[in-house]
Amino acid sequence: MEILTQYTYEKKWAKTSKHEAMNIIEKEMPETDVEATWQYILAEVKKGKTITLGDCRFKLESKESEEQ
Repeated sequence: MEILTQYTYEKKWAKTSKHEAMNIIEKEMPETDVEATWQYILAEVKKGKTITLGDCRFKLESKESEEQ
């Protein structure tokens, strides 16, 4: 399972490791529990949703996103 991220000012999605994603979460939402937020993002992207956190979006890699 690959998680993709995209800042609102970017055009392309980028593969992101758990470590990178947790750094993004900490930077975008410093007052939240990083691990709990990560678990929430994982649960929602597995349902096919795109989650926006501050200026960054998270989604699960799919065949459609590989073509972009």
